Amino acid sequence: MSTSLEVKSESPRSLDADAVVVGYHSGDDGLVPASGASEVDSAFSGGLGSALALLGATGEVEEVRTVPSLGAVAAPVVVAVGLGPAPADGASVSADVVARAAGAALRALRGKSRVVVALPADTGELAAAAALGAVLGSYSFDRYRTGSTKEPVSSVTVVSGAADAAEAVQRATVVASAVCLARDLVNTAPADLRPADFAGIAEQVSRDHGLDITILDEKALAEGGYGGLIGVGQGSSSPPRLVRLSYSHPEATTTLALVGKGMTFDSGGLSLKPSSAMEWMKSDMGGAAAVLAAMRAIAELRVPVNVVGYLAIAENMPSGTAQRPSDVLRIYGGKTVEVLNTDAEGRLVMADALVRAQEDNPDLIVDVATLTGAQLVALGTRVFAVMANDDAVRDQVVAAATSAGEAAWPMPLPEELRKGLDSSVADIANVAGERWGGMLSAGVFLKEFIADGVKWAHLDIAGPAFNQGEPHGYTPKGGTGAATRTLVRLAESLAQRAE
Repeated sequence: MSTSLEVKSESPRSLDADAVVVGYHSGDDGLVPASGASEVDSAFSGGLGSALALLGATGEVEEVRTVPSLGAVAAPVVVAVGLGPAPADGASVSADVVARAAGAALRALRGKSRVVVALPADTGELAAAAALGAVLGSYSFDRYRTGSTKEPVSSVTVVSGAADAAEAVQRATVVASAVCLARDLVNTAPADLRPADFAGIAEQVSRDHGLDITILDEKALAEGGYGGLIGVGQGSSSPPRLVRLSYSHPEATTTLALVGKGMTFDSGGLSLKPSSAMEWMKSDMGGAAAVLAAMRAIAELRVPVNVVGYLAIAENMPSGTAQRPSDVLRIYGGKTVEVLNTDAEGRLVMADALVRAQEDNPDLIVDVATLTGAQLVALGTRVFAVMANDDAVRDQVVAAATSAGEAAWPMPLPEELRKGLDSSVADIANVAGERWGGMLSAGVFLKEFIADGVKWAHLDIAGPAFNQGEPHGYTPKGGTGAATRTLVRLAESLAQRAE
């Protein structure tokens, strides 16, 4: 079920809905109603804040308290969500806090149909944050559930008087819907999303949104010399695919290439993973999901930039036909790789796609991959890493992530790690001889397939792509759609720079 949004400037006190969401700040003298909440607060005898305090509310970020309105407002239920301390000197609350608050509230309102969100929305940016959080918080993946379940909220009204609120909310709705597509893809059981299935979904997205698409099957990949995809995929009964999507804008002067890792399931191959490490490997195509979702949003928003997207799709399985440790693959373009560990497969399919993407002569290449477990060790489950062959490019991508509300951190590509990837029989080995700095050495490996003078950035989203813990803010358990918003914002920033 999708969530529809609209913007109204009327008082949330009088709007007809199943529930109204308002925000509260923590203060030295108790709870303080946030912008947008004052009329609802004053409708209660003694103020809603006083009643919330009796319930133990503190105003902590994402804290949710539900109170029956008893006729004080048109909606039968008021949901108060914490926004933390009030900003000093009259500053606005951050867009990220508003989005997280909206998400937390909407998760608590499953089973309701119509919800009014009266969180701080004095600007178009804040109205968009409320809308984004509401849609993402309403997300539910129920494809495999039987019996009755509480339906997510179907209709949200964002209360805002900002002149640009409607336009901002429309953009947020498009982006949030794209993130939900990426989440759906990651959450789908791997038996239902094998390489050909994933390519078929990309084909449908292309038809629906006016993208050009080319799909290379296993025969075309073999004939074209895509040794990474063929080598990784040869152990599976479902052969690999390379999908190329393209979006063009008549006013564009800049071309962005996006490359996504699309391992629909990663068993580790003959270098078999432990069973506990395999349980969430349906998420190993989260990078390709983010690229496909971002391409859809960019096309729908008509961003004035040309974008080419590559989905490197395969399934890494052990069998009598699987690649072996010590096999040598010839990547597209000719460079050879000694495979020392078949569980370091993502970088092999990405190498094929990165070399191919350079033939489009883009101004910038950005790849997105659930590439290493070392990313979780370094940055945890909520922050993805950004590496690049140009410091300014790395900073530009991190800035786009921050602007989009995603947590990213710049990381280096130390030159001394390249020696650890030396092979005695091939141009390069797919893993280093020592375990330290695994996330960085994987980035160094990918950098080897980028020609001099080509600007490139690498996003390792291994942890943030799949939430194995409890839901929080607008983030559900399972697929998160990580990096989708960053890619869209990056495309928009490139378009703005070109103006």
